[in-house]
Amino acid sequence: MTDIFELHRGDAPLLVSIPHDGTRVPDAIAERLTPDARRVPDTDWHVARLYAFARELGASVLVPTHSRYVVDLNRAEDDVSLYPGQNTTGLCPVVRFDGGPVYRDGAEPDANEIAARVDTYWRPYHAALRDELARLRDLHPRVVLWEAHSIRGLLPFLFEGRLPDLNLGTAAGHSCSPTLEARLGEVLAEQETYDHVANGRFKGGHITRQYGRPGDGVEAVQLEISQRCYMDEDSFAWRPDLAGDLQPLLRRLLDTAIEHARGV
Repeated sequence: MTDIFELHRGDAPLLVSIPHDGTRVPDAIAERLTPDARRVPDTDWHVARLYAFARELGASVLVPTHSRYVVDLNRAEDDVSLYPGQNTTGLCPVVRFDGGPVYRDGAEPDANEIAARVDTYWRPYHAALRDELARLRDLHPRVVLWEAHSIRGLLPFLFEGRLPDLNLGTAAGHSCSPTLEARLGEVLAEQETYDHVANGRFKGGHITRQYGRPGDGVEAVQLEISQRCYMDEDSFAWRPDLAGDLQPLLRRLLDTAIEHARGV
């Protein structure tokens, strides 16, 4: 555990990265946020808790401590848009997912502050991510990077209509092998509780696209979960009844990823 992230090291060929689970905002930043933004509503709430079972599978798990409002770990450091032509948020977001402001008027970070945040928070997380993938690759000929995310299911500023329950992203098939994508799709197709889509509105963020290199033995997959599946979206409260229904399916997905990496 550091002030920037917590890394649990496992020995299975799987790393679960949860880059938007953090909620901490330094006082010097928090005092400049709008009242709505101080609630850090765009957090991927409880995702580390949702995937707590991953450690039992032998997976490594990487979780940051700070909010995406400090710096978004799933954006490139040059802040290039992941979805050109669509509304989105940036490396150091100034707009919330509902379209409202993150900062009070005139309190947005300038270029120097953004660069400092990248150095302080973004680089250590990505260094840990690279190092852990390298460590696992020393143990296994192939590993899977699982990008664990969640988001409110209705966000007109970002997408039209209702987001499917489970949104698999593989950078349109570039971040993992066709075999892994197909096997995960079969797991989703075998159940009838949750609707799902592959490479829809969410195709995988910077981490999935940057680190998914199937030819080099690292396959990356992002799963964006609609938060209604396991929590109350208005109060941000954990719903143990809903989460308990969802976790067995998530376990099957991760088991499938591990089996694929092991050639089973």
